[in-house]
Amino acid sequence: MATETQHQATNSRRAAADIVYAWLRTKAFPDRLVEGVESDRAFVMEVVYGVIRWYRSLEWIRTQFVPHKPNSRLNAFLLVGLYQLFFMDHVAPYAAVNETVEGAKHEGAQAGANLVNAVLRRAQARQKKVREELARQSSGVRLSHPDILIQRWEKQFGEGGAAALCAWNNQRPDIVARVNGSKISFQDFCDAWRKAGLEVTPHRFAPDRFVTLSHGTAITELPGFVEGWFTVQDPATTMAPELLNAQPGERILDACCAPGGKTVVLAEHMRGQGTLVAADPAPERLARVRENVRRLGLDFVTVLEGDISRPDEMRKKLAAAGPSEFDAVLLDVPCTNTGVLRRRPDARWRFSRERLLQACEWQKRILEGAGGLLAPGGRIVYSTCSLEPEENEEQVGRWLESHPDFKLVAGRRLFPPETGTDGAYAALLVRRKST
Repeated sequence: MATETQHQATNSRRAAADIVYAWLRTKAFPDRLVEGVESDRAFVMEVVYGVIRWYRSLEWIRTQFVPHKPNSRLNAFLLVGLYQLFFMDHVAPYAAVNETVEGAKHEGAQAGANLVNAVLRRAQARQKKVREELARQSSGVRLSHPDILIQRWEKQFGEGGAAALCAWNNQRPDIVARVNGSKISFQDFCDAWRKAGLEVTPHRFAPDRFVTLSHGTAITELPGFVEGWFTVQDPATTMAPELLNAQPGERILDACCAPGGKTVVLAEHMRGQGTLVAADPAPERLARVRENVRRLGLDFVTVLEGDISRPDEMRKKLAAAGPSEFDAVLLDVPCTNTGVLRRRPDARWRFSRERLLQACEWQKRILEGAGGLLAPGGRIVYSTCSLEPEENEEQVGRWLESHPDFKLVAGRRLFPPETGTDGAYAALLVRRKST
């Protein structure tokens, strides 16, 4: 009779395979697919995100043993098993094979479980040989990225830069916390955590404001979470609000605010004085913004559902919130997410020329909407978490050509292998005062 621990291990593999199966069928966002996982959550998430991250490499490995792709459910178990064998060094090979096969047995088809067993055992026996052969494949297969992205990045960053970026994307992302300076000083924060027996590792990009947490950390149980001492966000998220430089007493609109990391930075700069409206068109994403605003005690922030790419509707909603025009607008626009593929590995498989063009068109509409809400002499910070020039420098350049009343004051891009942060771009645009 299997022990409870063995049942849990088997269930963990089956849970991971079920989620991978759902992703293979629907390409739904993985963070939504893992929402209901409670048992052995850290392991399941590592496997699910790992399979998605290394999907192209894993599919190549699978074809070495099963040339014709099996049905999606069986393929999910094969990918889960192969990921453990080839990319999880801390998992014993016999456990990766046996417990994944046990999970497959629960699907009710013995023939399918036999296939999973045969493939994984052959893969285990040929592990060294397969690794050597994988290392000789094209960069897209070897580094598990679509060719279109690698070709674009080699043109932009050079072959070495593209390879470094792919390697960065294939690492597990760090958990990073930003200390809320309006609640506690960085030194007092570090002292409190060390007193609680926690390791404090300042992030190299901003070692006076950010700390890196250990994987598996229970965020809500950390000292200061309830009190609002910190928020979990990458250092790259502060570049845009710092460029905007919101001042106490100003009227500020964070027009694409979810999940809210930039909103809390703006609020800290404003010291609770002035008007800060945080808007987003996705009501389901605003729940997290409201939670952060409540937890951090940002009572002066107004959170509302609104789409700035539809300026007439946006003006009506803003009318109820107060100002009809703003001193500054922050636009963290929807994009292709190519700067955050380490955190969102699924986005690499959605990238296409068509999606890029769609994103650029949406960004243009958002910029147009923001321009109509800005006071004379006001400023816009346009930002993305993309590395693609069409969404960044070229987008801003095109918009400035058709809006001569604006000028570019500053622009900055973060390249992950260099900064140790997510990739991001931000540009400060200022409206000229009429004479």
